[in-house]
Amino acid sequence: MQASDVVIRPTTADDWPAVRALRIEMLRDFPIAYAETLEHALEVDEAGWRLRAARGTTDGQTSIVAIEGTRWVGHMGGYIPDATSGPLLVGVYVAPDHRGDAAGVSRRLLAAVEEWARGYGSTLRLEVHETNARAIRFYEKLGFTLTGRSREYELAPGGLELEMIKPLA
Repeated sequence: MQASDVVIRPTTADDWPAVRALRIEMLRDFPIAYAETLEHALEVDEAGWRLRAARGTTDGQTSIVAIEGTRWVGHMGGYIPDATSGPLLVGVYVAPDHRGDAAGVSRRLLAAVEEWARGYGSTLRLEVHETNARAIRFYEKLGFTLTGRSREYELAPGGLELEMIKPLA
């Protein structure tokens, strides 16, 4: 697979069936990474999925996907939680068979979110569960560093969400 075989683009409201399918795949792959339960996601109706899918074209938030042919293979999103904290990276997922691939799906998704984030601040933040060592290593490779700040993870099994930050050039 080559980079040209994967399309990176924002989502639209009409993408809602694919957004739903990818979110369910994400939650099945690593449930504690998304601050939502699979059970909750399965209960969201079409209107709710349309709202989520429309984030790709809404001011103050973004939803970017990677598509190979007709298969959605990755997602990263961002939003502004409040006026003082700047852009937050959320919903990071790359299908297992595309992690570390030659097409650079992870890096291309992140580049798209970073481009969006530059319009809102000089850094990009994220939160990662303390037990997700693979993700922490991945983020460190992409230039994020732990800030030392954390908060309680709101769903079972609990634990801490660790804050990481990356300066935007």
